[in-house]
Order: sequence, then structure tokens, then C-alpha cells
Amino acid sequence: MKKIILSIASVFCFSAYMMAADPVLNPLITAMPSLSIAPDARSAGMGDVGVATTADLNSLYWNAAKFAYMDSHGGITANYTPWLRKLVGEIDLAHLEGYYKWDDVQGIAGSFTYFSMGTVQLTDAYGNTQGDCRPNEWALDVSYYRKLHEYVSMAVALRFMYSDLNNGINSSISGSSQEMHAAWTMAADVDLYYRQPIDIKMGTSYFALGFTLTNLGGKMTYDDVSRNFIPATMRLGVSYELPFDNYNKLTFNLQTDKLLVPSRKSRFTEGFDPNDQTTWQMSQEQYSAMTSVSGIFKSFADAPGGALEEFNEVRWGAGLEYTYNRQFFGRVGYSHENYYKGNRNYITVGAGFHLSIFSLDVAYCIGLAASNPLDQTMRFTLGFDLAGIKDLVNNRKDK
Repeated sequence: MKKIILSIASVFCFSAYMMAADPVLNPLITAMPSLSIAPDARSAGMGDVGVATTADLNSLYWNAAKFAYMDSHGGITANYTPWLRKLVGEIDLAHLEGYYKWDDVQGIAGSFTYFSMGTVQLTDAYGNTQGDCRPNEWALDVSYYRKLHEYVSMAVALRFMYSDLNNGINSSISGSSQEMHAAWTMAADVDLYYRQPIDIKMGTSYFALGFTLTNLGGKMTYDDVSRNFIPATMRLGVSYELPFDNYNKLTFNLQTDKLLVPSRKSRFTEGFDPNDQTTWQMSQEQYSAMTSVSGIFKSFADAPGGALEEFNEVRWGAGLEYTYNRQFFGRVGYSHENYYKGNRNYITVGAGFHLSIFSLDVAYCIGLAASNPLDQTMRFTLGFDLAGIKDLVNNRKDK
């Protein structure tokens, strides 16, 4: 039996090797990449994981189904990230989010994300200055979540996405096909969350599993010619919360992300020859003509490097959170992305302080790749518990 298992494993490994070509630089490019930036300091301190972690005020970005397990009936949070400050000093990401529970079973949530790219000077093909613009992107979300079972919850979300890269300033002839304008589209999320208590000697531990499909929607165009995919993403996460006593606990988190976006260098390119890399690049016309649904399905089998390259498109992160008395938090994490898919590899650390009324979290990123623009990136999160504020106001009135 052992020999049979080893033989099957050998055949599988050999097949995967034969399907893989020499690795080539082939990152997945999308419109509105700002939607792939983790906005909150808690998840950022744990290697950008948040699909299966315990519910918090920023659950809508990661998994809105987690809101069903929040203790309070409402809360709001503000997040700020000075982005890529090693390259440019004016790029910022701001994220506002809030939720409200109608009862112990269901509720709604909403968020607003704004990404400013600073000031950019535009020039024409001859180098003549056309003026300054402030490119920006923003998204508006609304979600409904509901507990389906004691241990299972689900959520759906709708998102309006808007991207303006030139503020109406064009270097082409007015009315031509190359004139740029703002782009927009609609998208949806589907989220699932499973959280089960497990009695152990030290107390009650919790096992959680999260699965999300985000940014499932139409493509975006800035010139009515090229049509770009948005960052549709499939995420799967697992979490285990281990208590040591009534005050101390550790939470272990692991998450994988897969962009549901087709590669420009693709096995589906017209005239594709696996032995000739010059035939791998898909034309802009063919890439733009591909529908969103078709792109999602092709994203699982289009890499010219075969099964190995498809596996390399999966980003994974691992994070650890220490909690003392549900008030003080220490976090550490690691995020990994393949060298040929972006090479965003970094270690993260973070800390948090939570009271009944407000919470404050910070995170810091340490880049591992040479000249990593994400190095020294910080994130800040300030949250408010509406129920706690209401109780405080009522207590003051009673006095």
C-alpha cells in the first residue's frame, strides 16, 4: 500500500513538473488595485489576514458575515494608511465602516473607501505639460448579514466603484478613442463564516472558517476601448482561538487569496505555442473582449507555466494575536507572494488597546524583498462602540 501511495505521489509531482514551463514575470493586473489593500490595522498586523478572524468593526472589508457574532448592536471605525511613502509622500488610503444589528440574528453594514494618489503632472506624447491632476479612487459598500445557524452566518454586499485617473485632462484629440474619462462599475460579495466553540481543559476555545468571493462584477474602461478586470478575489481562511486562563489567549490565523483575474500571458492567447514565449502575450483586443464571468473561470487554468504557475498565483498569510483581558493586543504576521507574481513579501507587527467605548489599533510593515515600497508602511484604526457610547450618555443623564 505504501509503495502504491508513493508511486501515485511521484506521478502527480512529475505531471505538475511537466506542465510547468520556465517561470516568467506574469503578475495579474487589475483596475482599482486599491481595493486589494487591507485598510485596517488589526488584519495588517497579522499578515493581512481577516477572513476567519474574530468579528471586529472592519469585518465588512474581509467577511461581513462575521458581524452576526458581534456582541454590541452597532459601531463605527475610521482607518488611515499613508501608502507607499518610500516612493511618494502624498498617497493615502482612508476607510470608514460601520454596522448595525437589528437583533441577534441579522443586520446591515456599510463602508466608504477613498484612495488618493497625490498630485500628478500630465504631459502629451511630445513632453508638453498638460496640467496637474489628483487621481483618486473610491468605493461605496452596503451589506446585509444574517446568522443561519448557531455556528454559521452568511452575508451579501453590493459595491459601487469609481476611478478617476486624470480629472478630465486629456492629451489626445478631443473625442478620439484614446481620450480618457473616469471609470465605474458595480460589484458584489458573497461571504460565509463558521465559528464553533470547543470545550478544552483551559476553557472554551473557538474554531472558525471563513470563505469569501469579493468584487464579482463588471469590467472598467477609461477610454471605451480597453476594458480592465476589477480585483475579483476568492479568499479562504481558518482561525483557532486558544485560551490559557480567564485573561490570556492566543489566536492562530491562516489565509489564502486567489485573484479571479486572467493572465495577460495566457494559454488561451490566439496562436499560443508553449515552446515560444513570444506567442504568450494576449492582445489588448482579445483581453478586453473577454467577459468577467469567462475571466473568472479561465483564471484557474490560463497560466502558461501550467499547474505550478497557477499555484504561485495564490497569496498566503499567517498571523498570531495575543489578547490580555480583551483589552490589550499584540500581533505579528507574515504575508507571502510569489516572486513572479509581484514579490510582496513582508513581516507585520501590531498592537491594540480596546475599551468598552473605543478601540485603537496600529500596525507596521517590514518589507523583506529588496527595495520593497511597502517597507515601513503604517496603518491606524480608531473604532467606537455605539452601545458603549449610549450607555455612557444614559449614565451621565441619570446623574
